[in-house]
Amino acid sequence: MKLLLVDGHYYVYRSFFAIPNLSNSRGEPTNAIFGFTKTLRLMVKHLQPVLGAVVWDEGLPQKRVELQPAYKETRKEMPKPMIPQLEFIQKLTPLLGFRNISCPDTEADDLMGCYAIAVSPCVKVYTTAKADLTSPKDAFALLGEEQVTAKWEVSPRLIGDVLALSGDSVDNIPGIGLGRKTAAALIREFGGLEGLLNNIDKIKSARTREKLENAREQILQNRKMVELDCQLDLPAPIDDLRIQPDYPALIAALERCEFKSLLQEVRDEAARADVGTQGVLL
Repeated sequence: MKLLLVDGHYYVYRSFFAIPNLSNSRGEPTNAIFGFTKTLRLMVKHLQPVLGAVVWDEGLPQKRVELQPAYKETRKEMPKPMIPQLEFIQKLTPLLGFRNISCPDTEADDLMGCYAIAVSPCVKVYTTAKADLTSPKDAFALLGEEQVTAKWEVSPRLIGDVLALSGDSVDNIPGIGLGRKTAAALIREFGGLEGLLNNIDKIKSARTREKLENAREQILQNRKMVELDCQLDLPAPIDDLRIQPDYPALIAALERCEFKSLLQEVRDEAARADVGTQGVLL
């Protein structure tokens, strides 16, 4: 059975900025709600999963903050119009049939990694990015190990080694002055970060050798920062994640948002599922 794991905050932010200036007749912003709902439903249409969960950040892991106090400090505050929408979306998620999953002081990436390990080796990354599609006619792609290796120019297990060198500007993890392509080439050449750091003297470029020697401790710290914590207990058993939309409550929530076309889609879907359409507002 297919399990779909969705990074909640990522898709809320993406939806908010992708669809500006959408609100209902009461002036309540609804752009993030609309985009998130459409995206989640599109994933279900494309993948036909039986199980699913939306995973949320709930604070930062103390061990990462202790290693690098500036971790994620460059991230801007959540835009004010997004705050009530996020709260609404987290109430809407179960109505769409998905379980909300989070743990205190834990990032979504770590929890998703724990579930991925539990279902591996059949893990693939869903994407609609044009750069990842094999044909302009494709609506989405599923990136397995082969596709991820082609994209990063290293195998998935070595991506953390690349990031240890190049850093990650999104999370404010400092690099050492090497771009990702250069970092990937070095990791490939020496088979991993350990092999690279043990053989710095064999690198042809004197400038690269100098960067690595001067930043050895930073590199090792970065590697710990980007390492997923996959030792966490699963907040919910996989078997409990069966997707079960609550159509009456979902329709009531979408009526409040005044999504006409989306609302009709859901009503038609509910009719095919032969369920009622009376629900309560969120």
